[in-house]
Amino acid sequence: MKILKRNSTIYRHAYSWGLLISLCAGLNGCKKLYNLPDEKDFLSVNLTYDGKSFYPILGRTTLMGTVNTDHSTTPLHFEIINPRYGDGRPYTDLFQVKPVYQWVTRYDGTEKNLEEIEAKRKLVNRPLFEVDSTGTFILWNSSTNELIPPRSKDSIDLVQNVRYFDLKVSNSGGTTIVKDFMILPWRVQDYEPYSDKNPYNGEVAPDPQDPKNPRKQSYIWPAYMNNVYGESSNQLLRTNDEFKDLVVYIRRFDGGNGHNLRFVFWDKDKKPINPESFNETNWAELVHGFNIKKTPTYVQYDVAYPIPLTNYPTKYTSGSSAKIDFGYSRIGFGGTLITAGFGLNFKIFTKGDWEIVFHFQRENPRFDNE
Repeated sequence: MKILKRNSTIYRHAYSWGLLISLCAGLNGCKKLYNLPDEKDFLSVNLTYDGKSFYPILGRTTLMGTVNTDHSTTPLHFEIINPRYGDGRPYTDLFQVKPVYQWVTRYDGTEKNLEEIEAKRKLVNRPLFEVDSTGTFILWNSSTNELIPPRSKDSIDLVQNVRYFDLKVSNSGGTTIVKDFMILPWRVQDYEPYSDKNPYNGEVAPDPQDPKNPRKQSYIWPAYMNNVYGESSNQLLRTNDEFKDLVVYIRRFDGGNGHNLRFVFWDKDKKPINPESFNETNWAELVHGFNIKKTPTYVQYDVAYPIPLTNYPTKYTSGSSAKIDFGYSRIGFGGTLITAGFGLNFKIFTKGDWEIVFHFQRENPRFDNE
């Protein structure tokens, strides 16, 4: 191994570089020593979105758009700019500020009353439509048909009524503009399934099998129906395009307290069936509701809206929907026990007093023993 002499040329160069490095470190780097500019973030000119056309439904909190940053340095700042109709007119109504609920503690379905639920969320003021810090667009459920005109009732969307906007994206490396996003909202659909209504105008939807017949309509169907026999025919009841033995209506009712949910059952003559007939139903855990009220014509709960409150899975949900199950049992021929039931997966987005009506419209179910 060769040892450098103190006065050698190589030694002097090494010593000078070491001294320079020490000076750079002591003076917070060579960048400041030589008055070099600060290193800037990278902002890709190829930053894109997975889609630029959005068709949300008013009255629902909807997240839209996924950004591909193309390795741009984060965090990025996003700003909606140049909101305009197709003919160039500006609009501002989409950015009205209204209160919306924000969860401060996780809802998990174990809450014992409405007060406990409300204590877990608070009202905050947000624009009806905005972009968050991740570049995701949000239409809040505070949006309504009155605040934001929805797409045309006759399904013809004229260019002058279509909304466009651009997005300004920036970091310390610069700014880029992503142009020509489009948002064309559907009118409020208070509940799901919404198969009984025309999504363009909110009126009764025609029968898909006979759309020109004004005496027929489309219905909400139950999620399932098992072992329900007809009272007169003693044949299994069915719900399909031909029979429609059991159909469902989701509708408002008058006289509630503003946060009621009611379940009603009708026979073929639209006369109420006593809920006690469904003797296998677990009424205490049918929905996440409180102050249950049972009458010969309905069962009612106090509930918090929307239903379900979040996407968090609970014993009251199936996937992203609330689920309800009604059952009853009776003795069939030969002494066999017949357990029958039907159910519905649903959502209600708008606060109010709502009832879900199950209508056996062709033949009444058989409850009596054989």
